[in-house]
Amino acid sequence: MNKVFVVILSLTQFLSIGFSQESNYRPGLFFREDWKETPAEIPLSQKHVNNTDLLVQLYGPGQDSLKKSNHEKPVDDPFYVWSGLCLGNWMVTLKHKTSNVDLTRFAKITWRTKQAGLRQLRISVKLASGTWLVSNQFDDATKDWRIKEFNVQDIIWYKLDSKSVVETGPVPNPDLSNVEEIGFTDLMPGGKSSSCSRLDWIEVYGKPVKR
Repeated sequence: MNKVFVVILSLTQFLSIGFSQESNYRPGLFFREDWKETPAEIPLSQKHVNNTDLLVQLYGPGQDSLKKSNHEKPVDDPFYVWSGLCLGNWMVTLKHKTSNVDLTRFAKITWRTKQAGLRQLRISVKLASGTWLVSNQFDDATKDWRIKEFNVQDIIWYKLDSKSVVETGPVPNPDLSNVEEIGFTDLMPGGKSSSCSRLDWIEVYGKPVKR
């Protein structure tokens, strides 16, 4: 009887471990940023970052005109990044202070944005190797704020010149297992309120990688 009990107990533990591993295969939240609730200001800077684990980085000829925006009306107007005054291409990225992130299996990026005109907000990443990439997938114009989720595995990536913030051709099957910075750009200058991008918050789901 004791041997039977031991066998049953071992089998139960084995199945329990297997189920636990299977239920935890999706990566958790690596970071979220939703900007500080402070008055509107130009340019966007580190003092506007709400998550104390993150560093904000700005790129492109239009970076000095990026605005951390907010309006008293409507009353539910969020605190967001706005590109409308940028005279050149721009990009915003966020970098965790201690860890990189693995964006391979089942990684996701979710954000709340509102674009106007022909602006298409895209994901940008910097790999630990120094390579910059920008996504083929994007979030385009909408009349109200919208939440969009990207499955990173579905994205086709293009090489990005981080100085000019210009796409320079496709990169087949890049290795996303060690990503240092994650951000966003619409690859265009601003056109004030009628042609711009706005980002309220961003969430990244991936496995931390020791830097």
